[in-house]
Amino acid sequence: MQSTPSLIKILREAHPEFLFKVGNTFHWSPQEKTVFYADDDPAALLHELAHAILGHNHYLRDMELIEMERDAWAYATETLAQRYLIAIQDEMVQEALDSYRDWLHARSNCPQCGSTGIQSASFLYKCVACDTAWRVNEARQCALRRYTLERQKTPL
Repeated sequence: MQSTPSLIKILREAHPEFLFKVGNTFHWSPQEKTVFYADDDPAALLHELAHAILGHNHYLRDMELIEMERDAWAYATETLAQRYLIAIQDEMVQEALDSYRDWLHARSNCPQCGSTGIQSASFLYKCVACDTAWRVNEARQCALRRYTLERQKTPL
């Protein structure tokens, strides 16, 4: 299996439309057209490159992010890993996807009663059990925060 530094050289030549830079975490920045990588993890690097190739620029709903993650892992394992002779273990992919599923579940937990709510708009949720509404931060690379919104009084 290739090391990340040698793979970076190959990827820069194969994908001159993207930049590859060392960062604190692996992530794709569509604004900068840059794939950031953190350590020697060729599978994670190919996953972020897959986001770039697939044009994953933004999402409005959390479920769209989950779909993009699934699609990027599929492209990384079925296409890029084959092309660049990188082994990507299914267990690693499932762990990565589970982390996003856990993230989604945590965002949808009502801060008032703990029931699962539904996303009503980007960064906004509403509880089906107690009618509480809350706003969440992006929290993909920082701690999750949920802020309860003041309830609107409805006329009788």
